[in-house]
Formats: sequence, structure tokens, C-alpha cells
Amino acid sequence: MATILLICIYILTIGLGIPDSAIGSAWPSLRLDLNLPISYANFVTILISLFTVVASYFSARLNKLLGAGLVTFISTVLTCGALIGFSLSNSIIALCIFAIPAGLGAGSIDAAINSYVSLHYSSFAMNVNHCFYGIGVAVTPYLMSLALSANGSWRFGYRLAFYIQIFIVTIGLIALPLWKRVKHKNILPTNHTEKDETIIVPYRVMAKTPKISMGWLVFFATCALEFTCGTWACSYIVSGGVTNEVAAKYLTLYYIGMTAGRFVAGLITTKLSNKTTIFIGYGFVLSAIILLLLPLPLWTKGVSLFFIGFGNGPTFPNMIYLAPRIYGKPRSQSIIGSFMVMCNLGLLFVPPLFGLLAQSMGLKIFPIVLCAIYVIMVLSTIIYFRLNKAVPNRGQGVL
Repeated sequence: MATILLICIYILTIGLGIPDSAIGSAWPSLRLDLNLPISYANFVTILISLFTVVASYFSARLNKLLGAGLVTFISTVLTCGALIGFSLSNSIIALCIFAIPAGLGAGSIDAAINSYVSLHYSSFAMNVNHCFYGIGVAVTPYLMSLALSANGSWRFGYRLAFYIQIFIVTIGLIALPLWKRVKHKNILPTNHTEKDETIIVPYRVMAKTPKISMGWLVFFATCALEFTCGTWACSYIVSGGVTNEVAAKYLTLYYIGMTAGRFVAGLITTKLSNKTTIFIGYGFVLSAIILLLLPLPLWTKGVSLFFIGFGNGPTFPNMIYLAPRIYGKPRSQSIIGSFMVMCNLGLLFVPPLFGLLAQSMGLKIFPIVLCAIYVIMVLSTIIYFRLNKAVPNRGQGVL
């Protein structure tokens, strides 16, 4: 029964990823069709991110009230409505309106699924779960490239994504009873099970705890890197002289890399620690950014994007998986929720900031900005693990 539920969670995670890459892959064509400046993507991404932050902020309370299953189902319905809404939009105002349910749905489902899997399944299952997120975000640019090649319509690309999301909503509805019926074996250290009741940890307390707040910076940076690539890589490649269709396929390579990186990370964590796995990934990211900076043929941009996704992809699931083991099960939902907030603040501020910079300085600054984010990510991760270096082995909380 637990395996059946996990399969359903994997499918629902595909639904989490599908809307996330839509605006980035559609924007080069969408903005021309609606006669919008390049920086107007910021309005849509900011609203999505803002309402994702709101949903993440209240995620621990929402999960405690409704349960992870119902939260996940409602969230998927919201993102489904957003996709069909985007396909019907004829103005920036309409796009902004449908960004609201897209953000609320993304924030709620992200925190619910990540918290649930980290508590009840293995590190391999967590990484594989995020592979399915990678499948979701890879599907949309591919569908968009097919739609653009077929009839030049980004609207048709959104509708194709909507049809897939309808199927996923159906799976979510069928799976609802399983969330309560499945009984899980304990996989946490024994001293983490003394009290299973969820404890809501105030944000002011977490902000004053360096072992948590430094983790905030890691999530801020890794998601800033992920979504800056997802939102602007397509436009950056188009600026180099390739067509929108080809650029969308290159963006698909980025998400395929993310998916592959998480699957490989799942295999590696059966032999190596989550921490080691994260830093191995960082090596790939550095190599890819250097490749992106070099004056090489345009096809190498797709290779670079693949390895950025491959290397950065494992950071998120492995950091989430460690949370209950570092902080204890009762507090983990609050802390994971706070990580989601910081993740979404990263994608709320950094991709729009890049858009403003690109408006004045040109899209050529794309690899330079990625390099700056990478430095912040690596330094904050080193400090985070130094602060928490003994906790995962001893299974002790910090609060």
C-alpha cells in the first residue's frame, strides 16, 4: 500500500513541475504575440513566487489541519486551472490574475509532499520523487517546442500541459483515501519518535537559530539558480541567434539534466552521505558555468544547461531529506515550510532582478549572474554543514 501511495506521489510531483517551466519556455513567443516588453515576465513570475511564499508560510498549519493528501489534491486543481487560464490570456493583466492560483498551488503541494516523503520514505525515494518533478518541468518546454513547431502557438502548448494536468488531478482524487490508510514504518532515529505531534515553530525562533537560518540561505540560492535558468535560459539562447523552437528544446535539456542528476543522486546516497552527494553536484555546476562563459558554438549552451541542472538538481531533495534527521520529526514540518519560503523568495527576487538587469545590460550577463549565485550557494552550504556537522549522526534536534 505504501508503494502504491509513493507511485501516486510521484505522479502528483510531475504535476508540480509542469506549470513551473511554462512561462520560461513560452515567453519569447508569448511576449511577441501580446506585444509585451521582455521585462514584463517579471510581473508574472513575481506574482507566482509571491503567492507561493504565502502558501509555503502557512504550509505547516495547513498540513496539520487538512492533511498532506487533501492539500496536495487541492493544490493540483489550482495549478490545473492556472494552466488553462494562461492559455486563454490576452493581456498582461490576465496573465497576472492566473499567476495567483499557480503560486498558491505550487507552494502548498511543494511543502506537503516534501515533508511527507522526508518523514516516511528513504533518501533514494526522495531523490527519485524530485526526478519526477524534473520530468514535469521537462515536459512543458518539450510540449511548447512541439506546439511552436506545429502551428507557432504558445497557447496550444499551455493547453497540452493542461490536458496532462487534468489526468494528474484524477490520480490525486483516486489516491486521497490512501494517505490516511497507509501505515509507515519508522525510518527516523529512535530519539526522534518520542513525540510525533507536529510542533509549530515560530519564524522569529528559527531566524535566531543559525543552524536553521543558514539553511535558509542555501535554499534561497539553489532555487534562485534553478529558476533564473528556467525563466531566462530560453531568452538568453534566443539572443544568441537560434529560433524559439530550438531554444525551447535546449531548455528541455536543462530539465532533463535536473531529472538525471536527482536519479543518480538517489543511487549515490545508498553509498555516500547526502552532504557528499550535494558537493559532487556543485562540481558539475561549476564546470557547466565555466563552459557557458567560454566563446563556444551555440550548441554547447544546451550541454551547459544540462549539467547545471544535473549538478544543482540534487541539492533541494537532499537538503529536505536531512531536515527531520537534523531537527527532529515534530519540528520538521515548520522548518521544511520555512525552507520552502526561502526557496520561493529566491525565485521571487532573483529572476525578476535578472530581468531588470537584462533590460539595461543585455542578456549576455546571464552566465555572470549564475556564477554569482553559485558562489553564494556553495559558501552558505559549507557554513550550514559546519554548524550541523554532528547532528545527522547523533539524531539530535537544535531547538
